[in-house]
Amino acid sequence: MLAARALDIVFPARCAGCGDGPWPFCDDCVRGLVALEPPWCERCGQPRPVTVPRCIDCPPDPVAGARAPFLYTGPARRAIHRLKFSGWRHVADALALAMVEVGPAHADAVTWVPLGRRRLAERGYDQAHALARAVAFRLRLPLIRCTRRVIATGPQARRSGEERRAAMVGAFAPRREAPVGRILLVDDVLTTGATAASCARAVIEAGGREVVLLTAARASARHGGRRYTRSGSQPGLWLPGDIPR
Repeated sequence: MLAARALDIVFPARCAGCGDGPWPFCDDCVRGLVALEPPWCERCGQPRPVTVPRCIDCPPDPVAGARAPFLYTGPARRAIHRLKFSGWRHVADALALAMVEVGPAHADAVTWVPLGRRRLAERGYDQAHALARAVAFRLRLPLIRCTRRVIATGPQARRSGEERRAAMVGAFAPRREAPVGRILLVDDVLTTGATAASCARAVIEAGGREVVLLTAARASARHGGRRYTRSGSQPGLWLPGDIPR
């Protein structure tokens, strides 16, 4: 702990969005964050012209619902890239503060979508695990590792939704039996939900009763949401500037 504080003094954390301004997000990056909010799909949080109970963009079953605080664009996208590819593990703490604000009202435990061994060895750590640990800490919930990735699926970014779903069949297996009720499944980005659905099946096999997905951002062609500002935000919404440094 003392060593970490000393490093913060010598090498103070910089803006997660641009890498230059003050931690966690500078004023320009705060203005660039796009918050996801109604009107949306009540099940998955996808921006919609009007609020609907379910939409065509919902993650497949058995994911019971999904939420993300930000659209996967601008500063949020850059922050996640720093977390995933540049070793900025402390970005998980900043993003987790926003995630818990939009997460479900009740859960019994937190888990995450695990990386495969090869990807974990390349990156040195699992970004979804870092997010899940920060979320669990703030929600005061147990963090459990109840799945493992048994198939290396490779990059999913350029695959269609159908190709992603086919690639993810059987990609995860239950790690242990952990019947703890409603599970909060954490990942970095929600795109089609194919990966989350495959992992959720393994969570159910491990004993989970229900799985709700919580990600740091959501990729969407439907540009909804509201840009954060330091003034005029709705009461109770998280602002990056409110994070304790």
